[in-house]
Parts: sequence; C-alpha cells; structure tokens
Amino acid sequence: MRKADRHLLIKQIVSNQTVRTQEELLNILESHGVSATQATISRDIRDLKIIKVPDENGVARFEIFQGDRFEGDGREEERRLIHMVEDVVVKVERVQFLTIIVTIPDNAQVLCALIDDIEVPEKVTTIAGFDTVIVISRTEEDAIKIEEYFKSHIIA
Repeated sequence: MRKADRHLLIKQIVSNQTVRTQEELLNILESHGVSATQATISRDIRDLKIIKVPDENGVARFEIFQGDRFEGDGREEERRLIHMVEDVVVKVERVQFLTIIVTIPDNAQVLCALIDDIEVPEKVTTIAGFDTVIVISRTEEDAIKIEEYFKSHIIA
C-alpha cells in the first residue's frame, strides 16, 4: 500500500474508532490488509500530527490534531503551535539555557515538530522524548524568552 493510501486509512481509523496505542493501530491496519512496522506507524503518526488526548474518562486516545483550522495569514504555524500548547502542555521550566516543556503522554514529538517548523531566533535546536521537549538556546536570556512564551500560552 502506498504511503498516501495508508495515511488516508489511518485518518479514517482514528476519526471513526477509539485507538489508544500504536500496537492497537497496527492490529487494526493488519485487519484491513495493511502490513507495516511499528517504526513506520510512528512516523505516520508524527506526519499526520496525531496526538493523544484524554477521553471523557481520562484515558488517552489518538486524535488528529486540529490546528489546521486557522486560515493562513503567514502565522499559521505559530497559531497551530499555540493551539497545541493550550491542549497538551502541562509544565514549562528553564534550566540555564534549556527550556523544558512537559506534555501529556505521547505528544512531545508532534509538539517538537511544530516548534521546529517555526523560525525562532532564540532556538538552536530541539529534542523530544515521550512527554518532554527540550529547547536548547545559545544563552540564558534566549531561554528566558522561550520559557515566557510557552508559559503565556498554557491554560491553567
């Protein structure tokens, strides 16, 4: 199956079914005749900007990030970033020239990709794990600006 067709199928599955893990998504894809590796599915999830959000019972499930709903005016990427920060960031702190951003589980890589999509002069690079993004700056002053930016968009 072509990547575009697999992406379309994954969007349909995530939109119409409750999917909680990559393994569960892999099993559903296999039931549709699609054979893929965990690494491929992980890349697909990142490419499609699929995030985990808590359902009405507080249990995490996959959902397609809806940040694209803003009209493009040259600041679309930043608007998507702000929307995602509001939805998934739970804590921001700084250690010298590092800004540490904690997300709800399994959302750090998508957030990191959005940060990387935006030209931020205070950012040298980013690193993402399961629920943590680290933004590396050249100076402590640059890191303070990044910390303040993210803290200003967290919904308490």
